[in-house]
Amino acid sequence: MASGAERVRKHREKMKAAGFKPVTIWVPDTAAPGYRENIRRQCLLINASADSSIVLEGLLEAADFGDWV
Repeated sequence: MASGAERVRKHREKMKAAGFKPVTIWVPDTAAPGYRENIRRQCLLINASADSSIVLEGLLEAADFGDWV
C-alpha cells in the first residue's frame, strides 16, 4: 500500500492532468473565541443602517434566480 504522501502526490497529478490547480482558501474559524459576538455586532450594525434595505433590494434585483427550482 502506498504511503499517505504518495497517495496525495498521485491525486494531485491526476487533478493537474484533468486541468485543475490547487488553491488555498482561508475562511473564518467559526469556533474561534469572539466569532459569534463579532457576527452579531456586524448584523446589528447592518440592520441599524438606514441604507441596509436599499442595498438588499439592489442585490436582490441584480441576482438571477431564473434557474432556481
